[in-house]
Amino acid sequence: MAADDPLAGYGSLAEATDPYCLAAGEAARLLAGHPWKRFAVIGDSVASGVGDPVPGYVELAWCDRIRFELAAQQPDLVYLNLGVRELRAAEVRATQLDEALRFGPDLALVVAGGNDALRRSYRPDETDAELAAMVTALQEAGADVITVGIFDASYAPSFPVAVKPQVSERMMTLSRRTAALAARLGTLHVDCTGHPAERDPGSYSADGIHGNLRSHGICAALTVRRLGTHLGR
Repeated sequence: MAADDPLAGYGSLAEATDPYCLAAGEAARLLAGHPWKRFAVIGDSVASGVGDPVPGYVELAWCDRIRFELAAQQPDLVYLNLGVRELRAAEVRATQLDEALRFGPDLALVVAGGNDALRRSYRPDETDAELAAMVTALQEAGADVITVGIFDASYAPSFPVAVKPQVSERMMTLSRRTAALAARLGTLHVDCTGHPAERDPGSYSADGIHGNLRSHGICAALTVRRLGTHLGR
């Protein structure tokens, strides 16, 4: 591997022996011969890759890690990540979807709704409609679409104990409804909700709400494994 390869010496890193993360060589086996050449990501801070480094874990945000693993098997891969933190689903669709469509992806990842669900103003039907509009538009343009059930953020250290039950209820509603939407529309759904790491305070960045790069490694592993399943691996 080249000296600037972010996975150089991967087998010696803690991440390579973390049972929730990719084992050395696992991504190559799962993604060998994959067909995708244009990978687009739209969404909020989960998409953009906010997260603190963790010693022993690859310093790549999860979507960047997915891109790296895809490109290792398809050198012609082109990547576009439009994610911007703090956006609600309607804002993601209004500001990112058209550019993603112009890019012409054959694989697209959509992750939005978390900033809606964190608020008491959350309207599940409206958020569903925004997600469905983005997924459908990308599918009609010829892309395989990845949807995501994100960590239940109520476990993050920043939330006072008194509000955790209400936040959890909304986050779980978002997760269930996104999974149902994925089943209805035929997306490649990655369900991170309920993963043991979401309950671990050590999974979060110093801001107390965003996952750190161990969490990113876990979500990247779940996504690569879902792609591998889609490819019949």
